[in-house]
Amino acid sequence: MAEQRHDPPENNYLNRILTSLVYDVVDETPLDEAPLLTERFGRRVLLKREDLQPVFSFKIRGAYNKMARLPNEALRRGVVASSAGNHAQGVALSAERLGCRAVIVMPDTTPRLKVDAVARRGAEVVLHGESYTEAYAHALGVMAAEGLTFVHPFDDPEVIAGQGTVGLEILRQHPRPLHAVFVPIGGGGLIAGIASYVKAVRPGIKVIGVQTDDSDAMARSVAAGRSVTLDTVGLFSDGTAVKTVGEETLRLTRALVDEIVVVDNDALCAAIKDVFGETRTILEPAGALAVAGLKQYLGGADRATQDAAPVVAVCSGANMNFDRLRFVAERAEIGEQREAVFAVAIPERRGSFRHFCRLVGDRNVTEFNYRISQADRAYVFVGVQINRRAEATEMADRFRAAGFETVDLTDDELAKLHLRHLVGGHSPLAVEERLYRFEFPERPGALLRFLSAMRPEWNISLFHYRNHGADFGRVLVGIQVPRGDEASLGEFLGTVGYPYHEETGHPGYRMFLAP
Repeated sequence: MAEQRHDPPENNYLNRILTSLVYDVVDETPLDEAPLLTERFGRRVLLKREDLQPVFSFKIRGAYNKMARLPNEALRRGVVASSAGNHAQGVALSAERLGCRAVIVMPDTTPRLKVDAVARRGAEVVLHGESYTEAYAHALGVMAAEGLTFVHPFDDPEVIAGQGTVGLEILRQHPRPLHAVFVPIGGGGLIAGIASYVKAVRPGIKVIGVQTDDSDAMARSVAAGRSVTLDTVGLFSDGTAVKTVGEETLRLTRALVDEIVVVDNDALCAAIKDVFGETRTILEPAGALAVAGLKQYLGGADRATQDAAPVVAVCSGANMNFDRLRFVAERAEIGEQREAVFAVAIPERRGSFRHFCRLVGDRNVTEFNYRISQADRAYVFVGVQINRRAEATEMADRFRAAGFETVDLTDDELAKLHLRHLVGGHSPLAVEERLYRFEFPERPGALLRFLSAMRPEWNISLFHYRNHGADFGRVLVGIQVPRGDEASLGEFLGTVGYPYHEETGHPGYRMFLAP
């Protein structure tokens, strides 16, 4: 982006930031060491903890600075704002402190956690549209109809100045050299404010923005040299789901920001996990964007030749919807490149399943799905924990060398989202099938021990397992046991040592899986 930089904008943001009124309602947030990331990258990593604000987001800074400067008459009439959630909470808290009416227009897709938090502050919540852009248009209509003052979430000098106090604090808390400050970008208010302060006081520090690849309006606008409006935006990182960035924020970003890094949602999930490991705090997706970008940036091959000064990631918010944690946990291992996923064809003959498990070895199996479908071969969907992406290729080569047809699905979106949940169905080949639920201890080798205890003439016709992080894994197994072998089956169940429940008569099994 360096070749697209303009002359520094003529403005007085430094003075605006220095005289901001944010400290009427917020305290300075800490700049914490991240020892695990520091060790991983061999460079000191610091986290600016804006998730610790009273509304769990930096947005209170800009909202309050804008509203506290309004004339008394404007405050008496009230304010209106549009927001995906965090700005709304900042406006609601500011209105509560200043004693004025606040109407907040939020997209229908806003997490319930944020909607409820705004309502508890006494603001009037209106849900409208699927994105910030639709909510913004509706809020302008409310402003005109009711004579309210609009509090923009990012494209306002007083809002930008309030957000710029984050940069002021970073440089005050770390007066020694810094290599870069990583900042999430939605509409651009936070990075515009931070960059305005940092480049005025210590211009040698890089300011690097981070966006998701499905909500990258700022990156596209900077590249095009003009405002670019996206047709759609991804909603996982709802706090940065902005179709059109602000005119003033684009102007400041083009002039002052050194680079914009774009990451995917898997990297975002991995970053949420990283920050949890560092702080035991769960950031919302937008709140972890800077950490994801920092990791991608430091992982570049050319970074070793650059100065080794510390880097800072702004953790911008922690308004996480609890029901999203399942998705985050599922995708974090892939985002961290810790899980390899394969489709493997195994010959349908005795012992081949056990042989395949031996090839997996002591690695932790994260998922195993199989349903008998053909007489000559079995297709299994398997997930295996790895330490680096190259290990997925190495494992696929090992399976192929042993005669197992293998497809590496580690980076395949269809497999990650859907195929892993669809392995199964009725099979006419699953004759004399008995269905059992087992509880396996979550440790390497448990599956191989189970298979080794089975009689070789028995065939596994169904197998479903997914590691959910509990002490015990829940496993569903179909075993084809010939008539007359009931005594041997009972002996096996008694000696394998795993708790079990027979589900052969379960009506759901009869409807969806039984032959």
